[in-house]
Amino acid sequence: MEKIIEPVVFLCIILLGYAFKRIGWVKSDDYKVMQKIVFNLLLPAAVVVSFINNEHDLRLLWVALFGFCASVIPILTIYLFTGKTPLGNRAFYMLNGSGFNIGCFALPVVQALMGPGPAVAVVMFDIGNSVMMSAGMNAVTTQLLRIDDTSPLTPEEQSRPLGPRPPRKVLDKDARRLQRRANFRRIARNFYSSAAFMTYMLMLVFMISGFAIPHWVGTVLQPFSNANAFCSMFMVGMLMDVPHGMKDVKPLATVIAWRWAFAFIFSVAAWFILPVDPEIRKAVIFVCFAPVGVFSTLFTDRVLGNARLAGLCLASTGTLGLVAMTVANLVIPV
Repeated sequence: MEKIIEPVVFLCIILLGYAFKRIGWVKSDDYKVMQKIVFNLLLPAAVVVSFINNEHDLRLLWVALFGFCASVIPILTIYLFTGKTPLGNRAFYMLNGSGFNIGCFALPVVQALMGPGPAVAVVMFDIGNSVMMSAGMNAVTTQLLRIDDTSPLTPEEQSRPLGPRPPRKVLDKDARRLQRRANFRRIARNFYSSAAFMTYMLMLVFMISGFAIPHWVGTVLQPFSNANAFCSMFMVGMLMDVPHGMKDVKPLATVIAWRWAFAFIFSVAAWFILPVDPEIRKAVIFVCFAPVGVFSTLFTDRVLGNARLAGLCLASTGTLGLVAMTVANLVIPV
Protein backbone atom coordinates (compact mmCIF):
# COMPACT_ATOMS: atom_id res chain seq x y z
CA MET A 1 0.00 0.00 0.00
CA GLU A 2 2.83 2.38 0.86
CA LYS A 3 4.32 1.83 -2.62
CA ILE A 4 1.17 3.32 -4.14
CA ILE A 5 0.52 6.20 -1.71
CA GLU A 6 3.57 8.28 -2.70
CA PRO A 7 2.83 8.22 -6.48
CA VAL A 8 -0.78 9.16 -5.75
CA VAL A 9 0.43 12.11 -3.68
CA PHE A 10 2.71 13.22 -6.53
CA LEU A 11 -0.17 12.95 -8.99
CA CYS A 12 -2.34 15.07 -6.68
CA ILE A 13 0.39 17.73 -6.54
CA ILE A 14 0.55 17.78 -10.35
CA LEU A 15 -3.24 18.17 -10.54
CA LEU A 16 -3.06 20.89 -7.88
CA GLY A 17 -0.62 22.89 -10.00
CA TYR A 18 -2.94 22.52 -12.99
CA ALA A 19 -5.95 23.55 -10.90
CA PHE A 20 -4.16 26.69 -9.67
CA LYS A 21 -3.56 27.68 -13.29
CA ARG A 22 -7.13 26.94 -14.38
CA ILE A 23 -8.72 29.03 -11.63
CA GLY A 24 -6.30 31.89 -12.23
CA TRP A 25 -4.26 31.74 -9.03
CA VAL A 26 -1.14 31.40 -11.17
CA LYS A 27 -0.58 32.56 -14.73
CA SER A 28 0.55 30.37 -17.62
CA ASP A 29 4.06 31.84 -17.61
CA ASP A 30 4.52 31.66 -13.82
CA TYR A 31 6.12 28.24 -14.23
CA LYS A 32 9.24 30.11 -15.37
CA VAL A 33 9.62 31.56 -11.86
CA MET A 34 9.25 28.10 -10.32
CA GLN A 35 11.68 26.75 -12.92
CA LYS A 36 14.36 29.23 -11.85
CA ILE A 37 13.88 28.34 -8.18
CA VAL A 38 14.02 24.60 -8.84
CA PHE A 39 16.98 24.58 -11.24
CA ASN A 40 19.10 27.18 -9.46
CA LEU A 41 18.42 26.32 -5.82
CA LEU A 42 16.32 23.27 -4.97
CA LEU A 43 17.74 20.75 -7.46
CA PRO A 44 21.41 21.61 -6.73
CA ALA A 45 20.64 21.29 -3.03
CA ALA A 46 19.01 17.89 -3.56
CA VAL A 47 22.04 16.68 -5.53
CA VAL A 48 24.52 17.80 -2.87
CA VAL A 49 22.47 16.29 -0.03
CA SER A 50 22.21 13.00 -1.91
CA PHE A 51 25.98 12.85 -2.33
CA ILE A 52 26.62 13.70 1.31
CA ASN A 53 24.21 11.15 2.76
CA ASN A 54 25.16 8.16 0.58
CA GLU A 55 28.29 6.24 -0.32
CA HIS A 56 29.69 6.50 -3.83
CA ASP A 57 30.88 3.49 -5.76
CA LEU A 58 33.08 4.31 -8.76
CA ARG A 59 31.11 1.69 -10.70
CA LEU A 60 28.37 4.32 -10.82
CA LEU A 61 30.40 6.04 -13.51
CA TRP A 62 28.97 3.35 -15.81
CA VAL A 63 25.53 4.72 -14.97
CA ALA A 64 26.63 8.21 -16.06
CA LEU A 65 27.89 6.79 -19.36
CA PHE A 66 24.62 4.87 -19.77
CA GLY A 67 22.68 8.10 -19.18
CA PHE A 68 24.65 9.88 -21.88
CA CYS A 69 24.06 7.06 -24.38
CA ALA A 70 20.35 6.92 -23.49
CA SER A 71 20.07 10.63 -24.32
CA VAL A 72 22.11 10.59 -27.54
CA ILE A 73 20.82 7.43 -29.24
CA PRO A 74 17.12 8.49 -29.45
CA ILE A 75 17.78 11.89 -31.02
CA LEU A 76 20.05 10.37 -33.69
CA THR A 77 17.61 7.51 -34.34
CA ILE A 78 14.67 9.88 -34.73
CA TYR A 79 16.73 11.98 -37.13
CA LEU A 80 17.52 8.94 -39.28
CA PHE A 81 13.94 7.60 -39.37
CA THR A 82 12.12 10.89 -40.06
CA GLY A 83 13.85 11.96 -43.25
CA LYS A 84 10.59 12.61 -45.14
CA THR A 85 8.81 14.29 -42.22
CA PRO A 86 8.10 18.04 -42.42
CA LEU A 87 10.83 20.08 -40.80
CA GLY A 88 8.66 21.44 -37.96
CA ASN A 89 7.47 17.99 -36.87
CA ARG A 90 10.94 16.54 -37.27
CA ALA A 91 12.47 19.16 -34.98
CA PHE A 92 9.67 18.67 -32.46
CA TYR A 93 10.18 14.89 -32.32
CA MET A 94 13.94 15.25 -31.89
CA LEU A 95 13.69 17.87 -29.13
CA ASN A 96 10.98 16.04 -27.17
CA GLY A 97 11.62 12.39 -28.01
CA SER A 98 15.00 12.31 -26.28
CA GLY A 99 16.40 13.38 -22.92
CA PHE A 100 14.96 12.85 -19.44
CA ASN A 101 13.43 15.06 -16.77
CA ILE A 102 15.40 13.66 -13.85
CA GLY A 103 16.08 16.38 -11.30
CA CYS A 104 12.52 17.68 -11.35
CA PHE A 105 10.77 14.32 -11.65
CA ALA A 106 12.67 11.03 -11.50
CA LEU A 107 14.86 12.04 -8.55
CA PRO A 108 11.99 12.87 -6.13
CA VAL A 109 10.01 9.82 -7.29
CA VAL A 110 12.95 7.44 -6.71
CA GLN A 111 13.65 9.01 -3.33
CA ALA A 112 10.03 8.50 -2.35
CA LEU A 113 9.66 4.94 -3.65
CA MET A 114 13.12 3.49 -3.00
CA GLY A 115 14.70 5.70 -0.36
CA PRO A 116 17.78 7.93 -0.48
CA GLY A 117 20.35 5.23 -1.38
CA PRO A 118 19.44 4.63 -5.04
CA ALA A 119 19.04 8.39 -5.53
CA VAL A 120 22.80 8.62 -6.07
CA ALA A 121 22.43 6.41 -9.15
CA VAL A 122 19.74 8.77 -10.46
CA VAL A 123 22.09 11.71 -9.99
CA MET A 124 24.87 9.84 -11.81
CA PHE A 125 22.49 9.06 -14.70
CA ASP A 126 21.64 12.74 -14.91
CA ILE A 127 25.31 13.67 -15.17
CA GLY A 128 25.36 11.96 -18.56
CA ASN A 129 21.84 13.07 -19.46
CA SER A 130 22.46 16.73 -18.56
CA VAL A 131 25.15 17.03 -21.24
CA MET A 132 22.39 16.68 -23.82
CA MET A 133 19.62 18.38 -21.85
CA SER A 134 21.59 21.52 -20.99
CA ALA A 135 22.71 22.33 -24.52
CA GLY A 136 23.61 19.27 -26.58
CA MET A 137 20.04 18.46 -27.62
CA ASN A 138 19.44 21.89 -29.12
CA ALA A 139 22.88 21.97 -30.76
CA VAL A 140 22.49 18.50 -32.34
CA THR A 141 18.96 19.23 -33.61
CA THR A 142 19.75 22.61 -35.13
CA GLN A 143 22.99 21.40 -36.70
CA LEU A 144 21.58 18.20 -38.19
CA LEU A 145 18.46 19.95 -39.49
CA ARG A 146 20.41 23.09 -40.47
CA ILE A 147 18.12 25.37 -38.50
CA ASP A 148 19.01 28.88 -37.43
CA ASP A 149 17.59 29.04 -33.90
CA THR A 150 18.02 32.79 -33.49
CA SER A 151 14.35 33.06 -34.47
CA PRO A 152 11.52 30.47 -34.64
CA LEU A 153 10.79 28.78 -37.95
CA THR A 154 7.91 30.28 -39.89
CA PRO A 155 4.88 28.06 -40.70
CA GLU A 156 6.08 27.88 -44.29
CA GLU A 157 9.53 26.70 -43.22
CA GLN A 158 8.05 24.15 -40.80
CA SER A 159 5.94 22.61 -43.56
CA ARG A 160 8.81 21.96 -45.97
CA PRO A 161 8.18 18.40 -47.21
CA LEU A 162 11.83 17.47 -47.71
CA GLY A 163 13.04 18.25 -44.21
CA PRO A 164 16.16 20.38 -43.66
CA ARG A 165 16.34 23.74 -45.30
CA PRO A 166 19.61 24.69 -47.02
CA PRO A 167 22.18 26.31 -44.73
CA ARG A 168 22.94 29.95 -45.18
CA LYS A 169 26.01 30.42 -47.37
CA VAL A 170 28.77 32.42 -45.79
CA LEU A 171 31.53 32.84 -48.33
CA ASP A 172 33.97 34.88 -46.28
CA LYS A 173 36.36 32.71 -44.23
CA ASP A 174 36.61 35.24 -41.40
CA ALA A 175 32.83 35.44 -41.22
CA ARG A 176 32.56 31.66 -41.03
CA ARG A 177 35.14 31.55 -38.24
CA LEU A 178 33.32 34.25 -36.29
CA GLN A 179 30.05 32.37 -36.77
CA ARG A 180 31.57 29.14 -35.44
CA ARG A 181 32.98 30.99 -32.41
CA ALA A 182 29.61 32.57 -31.70
CA ASN A 183 27.90 29.16 -31.89
CA PHE A 184 30.50 27.64 -29.58
CA ARG A 185 30.13 30.46 -27.04
CA ARG A 186 26.33 30.08 -27.09
CA ILE A 187 26.56 26.33 -26.47
CA ALA A 188 29.18 26.78 -23.73
CA ARG A 189 27.03 29.45 -22.06
CA ASN A 190 24.15 26.99 -21.82
CA PHE A 191 26.42 24.65 -19.88
CA TYR A 192 28.17 26.98 -17.44
CA SER A 193 25.05 29.07 -16.80
CA SER A 194 23.19 25.96 -15.57
CA ALA A 195 23.53 25.70 -11.79
CA ALA A 196 22.34 22.09 -11.88
CA PHE A 197 24.90 21.06 -14.52
CA MET A 198 27.78 22.79 -12.71
CA THR A 199 26.71 21.10 -9.45
CA TYR A 200 26.77 17.72 -11.20
CA MET A 201 30.27 18.37 -12.53
CA LEU A 202 31.50 19.47 -9.09
CA MET A 203 30.06 16.38 -7.41
CA LEU A 204 31.68 14.21 -10.08
CA VAL A 205 35.07 15.78 -9.34
CA PHE A 206 34.56 15.25 -5.60
CA MET A 207 33.54 11.64 -6.20
CA ILE A 208 36.60 10.81 -8.31
CA SER A 209 39.01 12.70 -6.04
CA GLY A 210 37.55 11.22 -2.84
CA PHE A 211 36.82 14.64 -1.31
CA ALA A 212 34.23 14.45 1.49
CA ILE A 213 31.77 17.31 1.79
CA PRO A 214 31.26 18.36 5.45
CA HIS A 215 27.98 17.06 6.89
CA TRP A 216 26.98 20.50 8.14
CA VAL A 217 26.57 21.50 4.48
CA GLY A 218 23.94 18.79 4.12
CA THR A 219 22.18 20.00 7.26
CA VAL A 220 21.96 23.53 5.87
CA LEU A 221 20.73 22.37 2.45
CA GLN A 222 18.27 19.73 3.70
CA PRO A 223 15.21 22.05 3.83
CA PHE A 224 15.83 23.13 0.23
CA SER A 225 16.31 19.51 -0.83
CA ASN A 226 13.02 18.53 0.82
CA ALA A 227 11.18 21.24 -1.13
CA ASN A 228 12.40 19.93 -4.50
CA ALA A 229 9.77 17.20 -4.84
CA PHE A 230 6.74 19.41 -4.19
CA CYS A 231 7.93 22.37 -6.28
CA SER A 232 8.96 20.15 -9.20
CA MET A 233 5.63 18.30 -9.34
CA PHE A 234 3.70 21.53 -8.92
CA MET A 235 5.64 23.02 -11.83
CA VAL A 236 4.71 20.04 -14.02
CA GLY A 237 1.07 20.72 -13.17
CA MET A 238 1.47 24.37 -14.16
CA LEU A 239 2.71 23.18 -17.57
CA MET A 240 -0.30 20.90 -18.10
CA ASP A 241 -2.81 21.71 -20.80
CA VAL A 242 -5.41 19.93 -22.92
CA PRO A 243 -4.79 19.08 -26.59
CA HIS A 244 -6.24 21.46 -29.16
CA GLY A 245 -7.55 18.91 -31.64
CA MET A 246 -5.67 16.44 -33.83
CA LYS A 247 -2.96 18.99 -34.61
CA ASP A 248 -1.79 18.44 -31.03
CA VAL A 249 -2.77 14.79 -30.57
CA LYS A 250 -0.73 13.41 -33.48
CA PRO A 251 2.69 14.89 -32.56
CA LEU A 252 2.02 14.18 -28.89
CA ALA A 253 1.21 10.51 -29.61
CA THR A 254 4.28 10.22 -31.82
CA VAL A 255 6.59 11.57 -29.10
CA ILE A 256 5.05 9.21 -26.52
CA ALA A 257 5.51 6.25 -28.88
CA TRP A 258 9.17 7.08 -29.48
CA ARG A 259 9.89 7.62 -25.78
CA TRP A 260 8.19 4.45 -24.59
CA ALA A 261 9.86 2.33 -27.26
CA PHE A 262 13.26 3.56 -26.11
CA ALA A 263 12.24 3.30 -22.44
CA PHE A 264 11.61 -0.44 -22.77
CA ILE A 265 14.81 -0.97 -24.76
CA PHE A 266 16.97 0.92 -22.29
CA SER A 267 15.28 -0.74 -19.32
CA VAL A 268 16.21 -4.19 -20.61
CA ALA A 269 19.73 -2.99 -21.41
CA ALA A 270 20.15 -1.48 -17.93
CA TRP A 271 19.02 -4.66 -16.17
CA PHE A 272 21.30 -6.99 -18.12
CA ILE A 273 24.31 -4.80 -18.93
CA LEU A 274 25.06 -2.40 -16.07
CA PRO A 275 27.70 -3.84 -13.65
CA VAL A 276 25.99 -2.51 -10.51
CA ASP A 277 23.73 -3.84 -7.75
CA PRO A 278 20.13 -4.82 -8.61
CA GLU A 279 18.76 -1.91 -6.55
CA ILE A 280 20.76 0.53 -8.67
CA ARG A 281 19.62 -1.12 -11.89
CA LYS A 282 16.02 -0.84 -10.73
CA ALA A 283 16.48 2.89 -10.12
CA VAL A 284 17.91 3.28 -13.63
CA ILE A 285 14.83 1.53 -15.05
CA PHE A 286 12.69 4.12 -13.25
CA VAL A 287 14.68 6.88 -14.93
CA CYS A 288 14.16 5.35 -18.38
CA PHE A 289 10.46 6.21 -18.05
CA ALA A 290 11.10 9.79 -16.92
CA PRO A 291 9.20 12.45 -18.89
CA VAL A 292 10.31 15.13 -21.32
CA GLY A 293 12.77 17.59 -19.82
CA VAL A 294 11.91 21.20 -18.99
CA PHE A 295 14.74 22.31 -21.28
CA SER A 296 12.84 20.74 -24.17
CA THR A 297 10.13 23.34 -23.59
CA LEU A 298 12.72 26.11 -23.83
CA PHE A 299 14.35 24.69 -26.97
CA THR A 300 11.02 23.97 -28.68
CA ASP A 301 9.93 27.53 -28.06
CA ARG A 302 13.24 28.81 -29.46
CA VAL A 303 13.08 26.69 -32.63
CA LEU A 304 9.33 26.41 -33.28
CA GLY A 305 7.72 29.05 -31.08
CA ASN A 306 5.46 26.39 -29.54
CA ALA A 307 6.30 26.00 -25.85
CA ARG A 308 2.68 25.08 -25.09
CA LEU A 309 2.80 21.79 -27.02
CA ALA A 310 6.16 20.92 -25.44
CA GLY A 311 4.62 21.58 -22.02
CA LEU A 312 1.74 19.30 -22.92
CA CYS A 313 4.29 16.59 -23.80
CA LEU A 314 6.03 17.09 -20.46
CA ALA A 315 2.83 16.79 -18.45
CA SER A 316 1.52 13.81 -20.46
CA THR A 317 4.76 11.82 -20.32
CA GLY A 318 5.09 12.78 -16.65
CA THR A 319 1.72 11.28 -15.76
CA LEU A 320 2.40 8.13 -17.79
CA GLY A 321 5.91 7.91 -16.37
CA LEU A 322 4.59 8.07 -12.83
CA VAL A 323 2.31 5.12 -13.59
CA ALA A 324 5.18 3.17 -15.19
CA MET A 325 7.50 3.81 -12.22
CA THR A 326 4.83 2.67 -9.78
CA VAL A 327 4.25 -0.55 -11.73
CA ALA A 328 8.01 -1.15 -11.99
CA ASN A 329 8.36 -0.70 -8.25
CA LEU A 330 5.70 -3.33 -7.67
CA VAL A 331 6.88 -5.98 -10.14
CA ILE A 332 10.69 -5.74 -10.03
CA PRO A 333 12.09 -7.53 -6.98
CA VAL A 334 15.39 -6.42 -5.42
